[in-house]
Amino acid sequence: MNKVYPDAASALAGIVKDGQLLAVGGFGLCGIPEALIDALQATGVKNLTVISNNAGVDGFGLGKLLNTRQIKKMISSYVGENKEFERQYLAGELELEFTPQGTLAEKLRAGGAGIPAFFTKTGVGTIVAEGKETREFDGETYVMERALFPEVALVKAWKADKSGNLIFRRTARNFNPAAAMAGKLTVVEVEEIVETGSIDPDSVHLPGIYVHRIVHNPTPEKRIEKRTITEKAGA
Repeated sequence: MNKVYPDAASALAGIVKDGQLLAVGGFGLCGIPEALIDALQATGVKNLTVISNNAGVDGFGLGKLLNTRQIKKMISSYVGENKEFERQYLAGELELEFTPQGTLAEKLRAGGAGIPAFFTKTGVGTIVAEGKETREFDGETYVMERALFPEVALVKAWKADKSGNLIFRRTARNFNPAAAMAGKLTVVEVEEIVETGSIDPDSVHLPGIYVHRIVHNPTPEKRIEKRTITEKAGA
């Protein structure tokens, strides 16, 4: 089975459609599947519900899909770097399921493991728990959270072999493995593709069983979300 596609557009052909639930890896702009997001924008699909740590920044990453109004709802844990996200939400133009970050990660991990729901103490006694089942364990109250099962997951990895075994690079690992595992169909964008068998099995972060399509993007932009520098002493 050939998992390698010639470009991002062909990798998304026939699998994305209006109204889908999608998971997109990344943390801010770190480890986002840039080429796949651009290709998704080009398809023109709309009314998407997107699971992601945040929605990128204005005009980059998932921020591009906000500008074109292709996203109907975000399931996110952070929204602080995107003015258009804020504007649409406050204007009632964008739905938001604001989720504690650890809970969001566990929702994806549980989905990938086939676990429909789990109990957590996070959010108990707050609006996060409103309308949700609670239960007591060992004298402590927990709230039940449902797992997430996205129809398509778009993720970024550093290296893949042709069978889809993946290696992530440092902090770009973030939400990508969990998103990949949860997706019913997972498309990965990588900087390097090698022959099957050339990656040491002990170095594999995510086995290829979770990966359905691979796109090679050797020169991603890797934009820095917020650059902070230290001024030279005496300058």
